[in-house]
Amino acid sequence: MVVDIVVIGGGSAGCVLAHRLSEDGRYSVLLLEGGASDKHPFTRVPVANIMAVQNPAFDWCYQLEPDASRGGRTEHWAAGKRLGGGSAINGMMFIRGHRHDYDAWAKAGNPGWDYASVLPYFKRLETNMGGADASRGGDGPLSVAEVAMRHPLTEAWVDAATQAGIPRSADLNGAVAEGVGYVQASQRKGWRHSTAAAYIWPVKKRANLRVELEAVASRIQVRDGRAVGVDYVQGGVLRNVSARRGVVLSAGALASPKLLMLSGIGPAAQLREHGIEVAVDSPGVGANLQDHAGVHFSCEVNVPTLNSDRSKVNGLLHGLNFLARGRGPLTSPIGHAQAFVSTRKDAPAPNLQLIMAPLAFELDDKGAIRLCEQPSISTMVSVNRPQSRGTVGLRSANPDDKPVIHHRLLGVEDDLDQLVEGLELVRKIVQQPALSKHFVGEMRPGVALQSRAQLREFARMAACCMYHPAGTCKMGDDADSVVDHRLRVRGVQGLWVADASVMPTLPAGNINATVVMIGERASDLIKEDLAA
Repeated sequence: MVVDIVVIGGGSAGCVLAHRLSEDGRYSVLLLEGGASDKHPFTRVPVANIMAVQNPAFDWCYQLEPDASRGGRTEHWAAGKRLGGGSAINGMMFIRGHRHDYDAWAKAGNPGWDYASVLPYFKRLETNMGGADASRGGDGPLSVAEVAMRHPLTEAWVDAATQAGIPRSADLNGAVAEGVGYVQASQRKGWRHSTAAAYIWPVKKRANLRVELEAVASRIQVRDGRAVGVDYVQGGVLRNVSARRGVVLSAGALASPKLLMLSGIGPAAQLREHGIEVAVDSPGVGANLQDHAGVHFSCEVNVPTLNSDRSKVNGLLHGLNFLARGRGPLTSPIGHAQAFVSTRKDAPAPNLQLIMAPLAFELDDKGAIRLCEQPSISTMVSVNRPQSRGTVGLRSANPDDKPVIHHRLLGVEDDLDQLVEGLELVRKIVQQPALSKHFVGEMRPGVALQSRAQLREFARMAACCMYHPAGTCKMGDDADSVVDHRLRVRGVQGLWVADASVMPTLPAGNINATVVMIGERASDLIKEDLAA
């Protein structure tokens, strides 16, 4: 098979790239996705994502190595294994991040990635259900709407946060991305709106676009310093495709560095250790791994929540409400309200994200989610700009082997300090009049843990990954940068990377919206390069 462009990975950015690179009919595009179709209830009904995460039919189920910063714990790391990638199984929270984060990208040697430059792409990708304005888009492929249910305790939590001194925000994705407000989700008429649904379904009959599912890339073919094709396995058969114009790698922050290394692009010593011929010695491949660190606060309340609303009769009513009106608990994303706050006077932008949900859950020893039985609510505290770093490396030269992921989530003590500050702030919120009248008792961390030292130890052992891996093929102009500011892989012509791996640093909050934006901007950069 011969095409103009091969896109590896049909995830949050890959679907965007396949759509945009094929839209004018100039190029033939092949999209290779390792997972199956996303047309399944677990990936379409928002609340059903709990059935997809850690399910190997929907999740690549990566595993972290023991983390010394958290007492040697291991942890599952979710990655979508369906068309749409992470957007097919994630918590659906749509958050752009803070302008400070993008301006910092530009200052780090990435012109064109400051907030003013990326804002048009954020606007281009969305249809905001609140309407278009100077900050928001009104006719893009991806539908963005506030949560399609409003639990009374969500409103009480927002009111309590304002009583605790956090200013109210009408739109945390608008002009001012600070304060407290309601969550917006990648959602259309109550259903999950993944990038597959937004960008691929409407153009599935496009003559110059071909989508191959359950097609796992095993190597990028590099010849005379140029990417010329891709080897992939489908149905147990090794296949290959030639790319006349180039290859775009969009497999995610865990799989993209692995595939580069399998293709001979990475740290030379590591490649030689596994018997891989070195095409480009690129020490930054697999380095700079980041994730937001989070910890749960939960409390029992005296009114029904989603935990206590699980009878068969209620389930039937909720199902009918969802199918007929696109409303109710089945539309629920992972969070319903959130706040971006500063606990440091010298912070240039909010350093913490608080995510509230009108339910609470526990994680078992394997990281599996189990809903609490009693009526309860929870707030996740997350560090917006973690300083801790990790690595993604090869386990072997066998493409079937998953990568080795080392990440000290709390390797920098200040990340832990910020989690503790966040827990103390949440305690202040639940004590405010709007919420205290519903408060029965603190479940996590528990009232017995009051001192800063006790909260630190709780946070250290209870902290979890937020499933926002990024940074492992970072863009920049230093020696450790894998791609330049145009997302071109250094040392190889006709090869680009466009996914969360190119982020030099994490933006504040959930990153899926940023990944979609990267896909949009990358498509323009690649078209410009091809036309040059």
